[in-house]
Amino acid sequence: MTIEVLKSKIHRCTVTEANLNYVGSCTIDENLLDAANMIEFEKIQIVNVNNGERLETYIIKGKRGSGVICMNGPAARKVMTGDTIVIMSYAQMDFELAKTFKPAVIFPDGANKLP
Repeated sequence: MTIEVLKSKIHRCTVTEANLNYVGSCTIDENLLDAANMIEFEKIQIVNVNNGERLETYIIKGKRGSGVICMNGPAARKVMTGDTIVIMSYAQMDFELAKTFKPAVIFPDGANKLP
């Protein structure tokens, strides 16, 4: 049996941009992606701490060290620049492996930099 478990989490980062006129996705600083064990085009779930909105989209790699968290396309209607969000991705894995699996969880500061 396989189950879906949390694989990666960027906890409480700050939205730096919202670009309604883009095809879609969420642009994330490459430093954050590396630290959270996430990759470009991976499916993600986003939870907006400010308004409770939840959505799914995918990752576009942002400039390394920029601190960028940009909601693109329709997702830009669910957030405002300055909102605090949580970004999560999940993985399917064997039930027994899931019992010992530890997700990558990072805690960036208010400028989306790692301590």
